[in-house]
Amino acid sequence: MKIDAKGMHYRPMNKIIRDAVASGEKEFELDNIGGQRYIGAGLNENVKITINGTPGNDLGAFMNGPKIIVNANGQDGIANTMNAGEIVVHGNVGDIIGYGMRGGKLYIKGDVGYRVGIHMKEYKKQVPVIISGGTAGDFFGEYMAGGLMILLGMNGKSPLVGDYVGTGMHGGVMYIRGTVDPYHLGKEVSCLPLNEDDVKLIGGYLKEYCEYFGFDFNEVMSGKFTKLVPLSLRPYGNMYVY
Repeated sequence: MKIDAKGMHYRPMNKIIRDAVASGEKEFELDNIGGQRYIGAGLNENVKITINGTPGNDLGAFMNGPKIIVNANGQDGIANTMNAGEIVVHGNVGDIIGYGMRGGKLYIKGDVGYRVGIHMKEYKKQVPVIISGGTAGDFFGEYMAGGLMILLGMNGKSPLVGDYVGTGMHGGVMYIRGTVDPYHLGKEVSCLPLNEDDVKLIGGYLKEYCEYFGFDFNEVMSGKFTKLVPLSLRPYGNMYVY
């Protein structure tokens, strides 16, 4: 189903999509997207949505199954509390992407903004994944409780991350392709070298990632990665009264 969204308000556009999904439609192509919010939000069905243009905030919020491909940049709040599915962005994105993300995959070709992966969490086999090919702003992985994030720095910019990386982190793991200055780290995280299990883990995701964006997998994997993990599962436990 093709929709020309030029000048269309996000509410009627999203209603058209939801009604079509309820009627059995499985594939959408949205043209001339220019800031419409909440695309794919709350959808539970295994549908595919291709977006030509820049979607607005909260793309795929509370999503539970669809696949969304964005052939441009994205804005803030992508994959907000997303439970399952896949979002692929062929550009840069804004802030607070993956907020409270509970599952699924979010692949970004370029840079990401501030507070990426804040409050990400996982449960048993439900593990959210965020991979960015560029650099990140401050508070990367803030209060992260679970999941996996990979930052590749393929654009050659420096520094790879802003300040306060992993502040309040108490679960999950981050892999950064390159060296991270300890000055940028929150006091709750520790830097470790990768072991064989780490290489196998990230290699599976990065192979798929590279296929989407045309990166050379061997070149990506040849870089030196830094592994960031939390020092404690309860970094603020001593602040509570029992």
